[in-house]
Amino acid sequence: MRVFLAMAAGCVLASATMGAQARPLTQNDRHTCKWGAQIAAEAQKAKLSGVTLYASRKKLQVRRFAKAWMRMTALGITEQTFNSRSRLKPAAIGQTYYEQCVQHAVARK
Repeated sequence: MRVFLAMAAGCVLASATMGAQARPLTQNDRHTCKWGAQIAAEAQKAKLSGVTLYASRKKLQVRRFAKAWMRMTALGITEQTFNSRSRLKPAAIGQTYYEQCVQHAVARK
C-alpha cells in the first residue's frame, strides 16, 4: 500500500512538472537563441578559416550591438567555440547552439 501511494504521489508530481515545462518559448527567447547561434556559426567559420581568437575578439569589440549584454555574450560564445576541438561545419554548430539554447530556455520556465 505504501509503495502504491508513493508511486501515485510521484506520478502527480511528474505530471505537474511536465505541465510547467510545456510553456511555449517567447519571441524574445527565440530571437536570443537565433542571435547566439549566428555568433557561434561565425566563430566556427573564423576558426576553420585560420583566423585567430585575438582577431575575432577585436572584430567583435568594434561591432555594434543592440543591447549592452550582447558584446560580452558574443565574446564568451566566440571564446568557447575557439576552445572546442570541434571541426564541424558552421551551420551544424549554429544548429546545435540553437537547439541547446531552446532546451535551456524551456527548462528555465
